[in-house]
Amino acid sequence: MKPTARPVITVVGGGFAGTALVLQLRRQPALVGAEIHLIEPREVPGPGLAYTARRPEYLLNVRPGGLSLYPDAPNHFADWLKRQPESAAGLPEFASRAAYGRYLREELAQELNTAAVRWHQTTAVAAPLLPDGRRAVQLADGTVIGSDVVVLALGNFPPPPPTGPDQRYLQHPGYHADPWAVGNLRRIGPDEDVLLIGSGLTAVDVLLAMRQDGHRAPITVVARHGRWPSAHGPVMAAYPSFYPELAHETTVTGVVAVYKQHLKAAAAQGLNWRAVLDSLRPDLGRIWAAWPLAEQRRFLQHLAGLWAVARHRSPPQNAEAVAALTAAGLVQLHIGTVREILPEGNRLRVGVRCHSPDTCWHTADHVVSCAGPLLDYSRIATPLVMSLRAAGDLTPDPLHLGLLTDAHGALLNAAGAVSPGLFTLGPSRRPAYFESTAVPELRQQAAALAAHLAQ
Repeated sequence: MKPTARPVITVVGGGFAGTALVLQLRRQPALVGAEIHLIEPREVPGPGLAYTARRPEYLLNVRPGGLSLYPDAPNHFADWLKRQPESAAGLPEFASRAAYGRYLREELAQELNTAAVRWHQTTAVAAPLLPDGRRAVQLADGTVIGSDVVVLALGNFPPPPPTGPDQRYLQHPGYHADPWAVGNLRRIGPDEDVLLIGSGLTAVDVLLAMRQDGHRAPITVVARHGRWPSAHGPVMAAYPSFYPELAHETTVTGVVAVYKQHLKAAAAQGLNWRAVLDSLRPDLGRIWAAWPLAEQRRFLQHLAGLWAVARHRSPPQNAEAVAALTAAGLVQLHIGTVREILPEGNRLRVGVRCHSPDTCWHTADHVVSCAGPLLDYSRIATPLVMSLRAAGDLTPDPLHLGLLTDAHGALLNAAGAVSPGLFTLGPSRRPAYFESTAVPELRQQAAALAAHLAQ
C-alpha cells in the first residue's frame, strides 16, 4: 500500500471473510487512521449467506472450539456462546448457524459504530484503475470511493444450472436454483414430490428443513458419488502430523499411499481415519500446491467427491436423522448425474445418467439444486467481476476453482503481473490452497492479509 495520510481500504463483501478482514484491519496499529469501507447489500452485514437463515435445525458442522473469528483467541466463539440463551442447559456440541450469524453480526457491529468503518448497503459494480494508481470503486447507488486497496471478499456464488442447453426449466415454478433464498422451501407442499440434486451438507440441511416444515412425501436424491457426508465422531486424541513424509510428494498416488500407512498405524493406537485426516489440516494447502497442474486435475476428477464426504462432516444428530428417513423409505438416494430437466405441465421430468447407458427418468413437483457453488470466474456474471475480467485485472485459474493470486492474495492480471490495488480472500483463493472455505483457513487469510496491508 502506498503511504498516504489516511489510507482508504474498500472491502467488497460482508460475509465471514469480509467481516474477519475488517476486524483484523482494525487490529493493526499502522492502520489506526485508515478509512475502511464495507460493501454489503444485505440488511445486516456480518453473517453473509451461510449464516443468515434463522432456522434452528441448520447446525454448524464444526464444534464451537474451532469457530473463533480470531486465530490468536481460539475460544472466543465458545466463550461468547456460553453467555447466550441457547447455552442455558450447557454448551451445545454443535451450535446453530443462526447463532453463529449473530456472533459475527455483534462482533462487526462494534466496528460499524466507530468513525473508521463505513457500511454501504449496496453492491459494487466496477473498480477501474485511476491515473494515480488508486481504484475508483463504483457502487450501484452512484457513490464512487477512491481506494488505495480494494479487497474482493465475494464468498460463494450460486451453483450453475445443472443441465443445458435447454434451460426452460429455470423459469419453472417448481425449480429451486437457490435453496437458501428466503421462503423458497416453504413453497413446497407437504405431499408434493421433491428431487434434490446433490447429497452434501446443503442437501442434509434441506431435508431437515423440509421435515421440520411438515413435508411428508418421499424425497428422491440424485448424486454422482451416492454418499452422504460422514458424521463427526467423538472427540479423540490427536494423531501426530506426518507432513514431513509428504513434503516432497508430487503425486496424488504418493500422498494416498502415505496416508494409508498412517491409517493402519492409527488403528493400532485405537484412532480412526478422522484423526489421521485432521492431523493434515494445517498442511493441506502445501500438499495441494506441491502437485503439478495435471495431478491437481487428477485429484479433482477422481477423488474430490470422496474428499468432500470425509472432510466436510455432518453433526451426528443430522446424520442420524438422514439415516432414519432413509430407513423409513422417506429418502431414496440414487447414484447418477442429472443430464436433462424438462417442464411437463406443473411438474418437472428429470433425466439422470445412471451406471447403465440408458437414462433413468424421475418426475417431481419440485427440483432443488443442492449442488456446490459456481467457482469458475470466467462464468460469473456479476457486474464487478465482469468489469474486472474485461479489463484484464483478474484471471480465472485453469482448473476453474477461483482466481490466480500471489502469495498475499493480490490478483494477477492477464499478463501474470500483480493488478495494482486489488486483493482477494475466501473461496476465490482455492487455486492456491484448495481448502479455502472453512473458518480456520479464512480467519488466517484475513489476519495475514491485514498484516500485509499494514506494512
